[in-house]
Amino acid sequence: MASVNPMKLLQAKAALDQFLQAHPKLPQFFKAVGENALEEGTVLECNVTTADGRRYAANFKLTRQDMELIKELKEWKE
Repeated sequence: MASVNPMKLLQAKAALDQFLQAHPKLPQFFKAVGENALEEGTVLECNVTTADGRRYAANFKLTRQDMELIKELKEWKE
C-alpha cells in the first residue's frame, strides 16, 4: 500500500480550506442534501457551463445499491 506524504496532505488541507472560504455556501448545500434528499429514486444532476459557454450535463437516479454505499460512507465519518 502506498504511503501518504504528510506535507502533501497539509497542502491539500490548506487548498481545501481556501476553496471553502471562497465558496462558503457549498458545505451547507452538501449537508442539507446529505441529510434531507438522498434516498432511493432521487435523481442527482450536475451541470457545468464553461467561461466560453460550452455546457456539460449528467444525471443519475440513486439505486438501493447506491444507498448502501452512501450508508457505509456515512458510517466511516462517525
